[in-house]
Amino acid sequence: MTVFLKAKWEDIIMANYEIDPELLLPFLPKGLTLDLYKGKAYVSLVGFMFKNTKLFNISIPWFGSFEEINLRFYVTRVEPNGKIKRGVVFINETIPYPIVAWMANKLYNEHYTVVPTKHRIEKNGQNKLVQFDWKLGAKWNSIQVQCETQSNPMTANSFEQFIFEHYYGYTKIDSQNTEEYQLQHPSWMIHEVMDYSIDCDFKTMYGNSFSVLNHTKPTEVFIAKGSEVAIFWKRKKVIV
Repeated sequence: MTVFLKAKWEDIIMANYEIDPELLLPFLPKGLTLDLYKGKAYVSLVGFMFKNTKLFNISIPWFGSFEEINLRFYVTRVEPNGKIKRGVVFINETIPYPIVAWMANKLYNEHYTVVPTKHRIEKNGQNKLVQFDWKLGAKWNSIQVQCETQSNPMTANSFEQFIFEHYYGYTKIDSQNTEEYQLQHPSWMIHEVMDYSIDCDFKTMYGNSFSVLNHTKPTEVFIAKGSEVAIFWKRKKVIV
């Protein structure tokens, strides 16, 4: 398959919140079911660096590196042959460049919005600080992690592996139509998190359905080292 987008994703913070599955059902594309971990549904607030972006292997010199913030949840699809695909659905993806958002929304019916963003990454010996900020109106929101610089493989069948290892994306085109696309990247190394802080107005950012998260503590917060990522051009209509 032709690779549409290549980039390097770095310092991938995921703050993971248990949520009532009923709140996710209006956003669930047709043909999919919620992917649960030990019977519980989760959403993740994600911040990471999007670097060295290439479209069809052509570099984008002025828009190649930027911050992305997104909110996502986890789904599965069972194909007619019994194959199980584990993927994600994005509630919203936020980046700083209108042209990049316009392309994603126009080509693929995605849900990108544009706001000012910034980041801070500092290393001090064995420790590292990673912070992503995004501005809504007059307020700067943020997600910050203090972690070890050393990274290690994920433990098999762990919560970290459940959260990070979904290799398909699904888009709800409308109430009857769903599209599927494939991501490719190696299993990521993760850093041990020592502390974190989150200042996010979920209601303003993502709507009333997620206002409960304004008063919810994340179950766990992870950070992955990241890697090069490829997203394939072809999108497949999900047949129900």
